[in-house]
Amino acid sequence: MSTMLALGATVGLIMALTGAGGGILAVPLLVFGTGLAMPAAAPVALLAVGLAAALGAVLGLGAGIVRYRAAFLIAAAGAACAPLGVWLAGRVDGTWLGFLFAFVLFFVALRAWRQASASPDREPRAGAGAPPCVTSAATGRFLWSMRCTRALAGAGSLAGLLSGLLGVGGGFVVVPAMGRYTSLAMESIVATSLAVIALVSVSGVASSMVAGRLDWGVALPFSAGALAGMLAGRRAAARLAGAWLQKGFAAVSAVVAARMLFDAFAWRVSNFPT
Repeated sequence: MSTMLALGATVGLIMALTGAGGGILAVPLLVFGTGLAMPAAAPVALLAVGLAAALGAVLGLGAGIVRYRAAFLIAAAGAACAPLGVWLAGRVDGTWLGFLFAFVLFFVALRAWRQASASPDREPRAGAGAPPCVTSAATGRFLWSMRCTRALAGAGSLAGLLSGLLGVGGGFVVVPAMGRYTSLAMESIVATSLAVIALVSVSGVASSMVAGRLDWGVALPFSAGALAGMLAGRRAAARLAGAWLQKGFAAVSAVVAARMLFDAFAWRVSNFPT
């Protein structure tokens, strides 16, 4: 149990210090730290990441930086697609899931490194002109349009699919999507993304429970550790420099992705029919 608590605390700490996408390391930590297979680790990771994200979202709501209508829209689209991801995860060979997860993790590492090397506030938006989702100068709320709705719903659908398939919260999809498609400050983007992760995780976790894929003996201590890590990380985040934390997260993610690729490739070679 102490190992589960420690691993969960590491996940919560990473999420608090590096942003919503940090939860993607939950599955590799479970795989390497406990020996769980990818299909078994994914729902455990999703529950822990979802609970930690819910805690961060509640704190963000208290600070008034969560755009809750946008969060519900993205989460609704994600919740609709998460069961499909769970269904696919039960029918795809674990080795191929490992390959896919490693490539996604490489993408997250690259994005985190580029973000840390750019503006400390937020990444520059590609293209010219106003984004699809802009906020009112008077109220700070979104001025909703069909273009904005489509953009956020599309991001939510992809996040939900990957949430169910790989056991990730989807913050690595939602954060850059909101950075590209909205005019929100990064602080509000991360807080809103945490709310989305918490809401989307409900669907994925419920689907895993129905499918009998959630190991509560591992999930409960791992989740408790993640909540403790989130609280501790939020206290420390304000006193630590963001750029080097993001680069450290990127470097660790790249190393973990390389290890996952190596293990998956080695397994395929050793089991290749002769």
